[in-house]
Amino acid sequence: MSALLAVENVCKSYGRLAVTQNVSFTLAGGRALGVIGPNGAGKTTLFNLISGDVRPDSGRILFKGERIDTKAPSERCRAGIGRSYQIPHPFAGMTVLENLLVGSTFGAGMSEREAIDYCVSILDDTGLLPKLNRMAGSLTLLDRKRLELARALATRPTLLLLDEIAGGLTDQEVHELVGTINEIRDRGISIIWIEHIVHALMAVVDQLIVINFGQVLQEGDPPEVMASAAVQEIYMGIDVQ
Repeated sequence: MSALLAVENVCKSYGRLAVTQNVSFTLAGGRALGVIGPNGAGKTTLFNLISGDVRPDSGRILFKGERIDTKAPSERCRAGIGRSYQIPHPFAGMTVLENLLVGSTFGAGMSEREAIDYCVSILDDTGLLPKLNRMAGSLTLLDRKRLELARALATRPTLLLLDEIAGGLTDQEVHELVGTINEIRDRGISIIWIEHIVHALMAVVDQLIVINFGQVLQEGDPPEVMASAAVQEIYMGIDVQ
């Protein structure tokens, strides 16, 4: 099976600080990948490299078999890469529906009529349909997180990047979010999810990567990765000796 996304020996430094060092992995279509690691490990920088917010110093990123690491973020979005951000920044002075319409018309290139129908269906899927005319700035944290997810989906992605979307939510809210993300995955959308709430990841992902000091420390089957001595010691702070 050919990879939907291939990250090959990607490096990024800021001055003498190496943020990512020869990071490599692949993701097949319809699969979900979890990314964990300590704060400052380089996880969000990895997303920035994939989405185009920053460019690598070396290495390659291929999406659907085409090299994208020199392309603008808008081109990557049109190609099918959607992204949420750790801290939601909706257009606070616009309604919930208007926030999605921006993504579907400018991000996915839909016509206005097509965009409205599509965005209404996304709002229904993410539980925001009753609030489509609410101003985004008035939403609760849970609904802002839902809106962040919905805005990424509005770009009609093939690959969805989720950056700590469960952070700050209650256990029940995390449970609801996991259900929504699994439904998205069941529709064939590939997912890469950075998250500190490990049990949420384990309920969704097929494979898991641990990043430490900008390098891939461990990769593979999620239970096996979490059970490894290196992960327990470095990421979970458990002294295994």
